[in-house]
Amino acid sequence: MAGHEGPIFSVRVGGGGIAEITEHAVRAEVMGFDQVWTGNDLFGGPGIASLAAMLGATSRIKVGSAVLDPVSIHPVQLAQLASGYQESSGGRFILGLGAGSDVFFRRAGIVPPRPVPRTRTAVVAIRALTEGRSPAGLPGAGEGWHEQARIESPRPVPIYVGAMGPKMLELAGRYADGALPLCLPPRQVLNAMEQIGRGAAAGGRTLAELDVAACVWCSLDEDREHARRVLARFIARYSGSLSADALAAHGLDPEEFARTQALVDEGRLDEATRAVLSSSSMLSLGIVGGARDVLEQCEALLAAGARHISFGPPLGPDPAHAMRIFGESVLPSLRARVAP
Repeated sequence: MAGHEGPIFSVRVGGGGIAEITEHAVRAEVMGFDQVWTGNDLFGGPGIASLAAMLGATSRIKVGSAVLDPVSIHPVQLAQLASGYQESSGGRFILGLGAGSDVFFRRAGIVPPRPVPRTRTAVVAIRALTEGRSPAGLPGAGEGWHEQARIESPRPVPIYVGAMGPKMLELAGRYADGALPLCLPPRQVLNAMEQIGRGAAAGGRTLAELDVAACVWCSLDEDREHARRVLARFIARYSGSLSADALAAHGLDPEEFARTQALVDEGRLDEATRAVLSSSSMLSLGIVGGARDVLEQCEALLAAGARHISFGPPLGPDPAHAMRIFGESVLPSLRARVAP
């Protein structure tokens, strides 16, 4: 985020109930992370309730939603939630927005607008609402807003956009305060920064004005094979939610991911996991291994210009153990190597 000295390291936590996620948030604060994020996937964990618990249990760390979507939750309600979290936490909340997964929407019988337009209108509208203004008449906010469309007790909030495809990345650069590019594989951060920079330029800004988090999937454990199995299962579950264009751009086969998603849809998750493990490339979507493996790959990202690395689930076979390794070994080493 603008004005932050040195690199930013954040962690994305999920799985389990509210108590477990809150424990992860407290542990992230103790272990020296700058930000902690949790998601709100349809049919997933209790993300919105978890955010409130995380903010209430911590005092320093920033807490973000990664991500809320404007389809299952109306932008007005998102603005109300964000303002409330800002007020209750003393300004530590970050609103992460994304298009949401069409795979999950289909399961709920939801037919949403196209991803880029629905995200853009949400960002513009929520920005206005949290600043005490009406979105009526604002370019990009969409039609139908009334001049009296204002919320009570607005609080300005940083808005980040979760993105993977080129158009969403440019949208983040043009309209948001930060970006959460899902860098699958991690080296995609280079292309992501370039695309976000184009969007920033179109909005009259520079890339340096945004907090661009290189969001990577990480499975950390000294038992490398165990770590691989955990990452493979996670990749299988989300194989149909990834941008086919982004996968193809990095030499990955979108059809392989589509076949894996078909197995998941049929309830054959174990078989889908084995398919990922046997693939020659699917595991390259994340960072896997022990502390040394993670350090080497993160150093490459920082050397390439990344200034915020966000480590995401599954984190490892034992997330609490992985968090401790981050706090005791990975983060201190990375901060020391990029210190001025």
